[in-house]
Amino acid sequence: MNVYDDVKIGRLLSQNRIVMPPMHTGMASNGHVTDDMVDYYRERAVYSRPGVMITQHSYIDRCGMASETQLSIAEDGMVEEHRRLTIAIHKGGCLAFAQLNHAGSNGVCEPVSASNVCNPRAQELRAPRALDTNEIRGIEKLFATAAKRAVKAGYDGVEIHCAHGYLLNQFYSPITNKRSDEFGGSLENRLRFLLETLELVKNTVGEKVPVAVRLGGCDYMDGGSTEEDAVKAAVILETAGTDLLDISGGMCGFIVKGLPEPGYFASMSEKIRKAVSIPVMMTGGVKTPAEAQMIINAGKADLIGIGRALFKDSHCLSETVRQ
Repeated sequence: MNVYDDVKIGRLLSQNRIVMPPMHTGMASNGHVTDDMVDYYRERAVYSRPGVMITQHSYIDRCGMASETQLSIAEDGMVEEHRRLTIAIHKGGCLAFAQLNHAGSNGVCEPVSASNVCNPRAQELRAPRALDTNEIRGIEKLFATAAKRAVKAGYDGVEIHCAHGYLLNQFYSPITNKRSDEFGGSLENRLRFLLETLELVKNTVGEKVPVAVRLGGCDYMDGGSTEEDAVKAAVILETAGTDLLDISGGMCGFIVKGLPEPGYFASMSEKIRKAVSIPVMMTGGVKTPAEAQMIINAGKADLIGIGRALFKDSHCLSETVRQ
């Protein structure tokens, strides 16, 4: 299996196995797409041509906004603005995915979460309020409505963000989920919010549009989710219809302390890949196609995200990506 081989994601075909993962650019203005942002995506699509480009996390509701410079997909008026991004990405022949997110207790508005427990990486924030069942179901619908906007804007697929300590990840992690109702306790219950969201999103976008999940499978912290939890969750998500598993960190964020070599989450993605039949993507410290090939050769992932290198240099893959 070569990094330049094509790969199926749902009903779509990616031209290679390199992915530009979602990275916050800080280029949005009050949630809106800017010319600089359009140029940013166009340059990386045209000059480096990863098979898939996942745009930076977009908030589905202003109450779930992570920062003042985050991109919005919370209103119907954003459809045409996002269409500028999909047109730019398609110029390089890349597939365009939109990442949908709610920040939960990590947001700039009222902090809400699974329980009245702060994110361990954001102790300076005030303790969140636990969402009730009606609020949870309302947020599930917001994800689905945002996914509908993404498809209208020309995205080829959507990704649900359940990683890096954001809201859905706060429900998945036993560190922040201390609930005793149907959304807490067992792994299946802690996944319920994500699974119900996935079902609504899939029903909204239809069978032709692949739905990915960015899963913060392991917290790498005492009392947190484990790699074994991640494998079990991956199997459940595959059964529920997930088309692509994008594996990353949970409460630890997008790095793991003490693991400087390429492939921070490769041990987890390898275990997951052995347990599922859908494509598994891994991001973390990979800077070149050669490093990506090493991880693929080792059977640790089907697709590799190259993030910070592309963030810094739109031409970083231009000499190596094949015609």
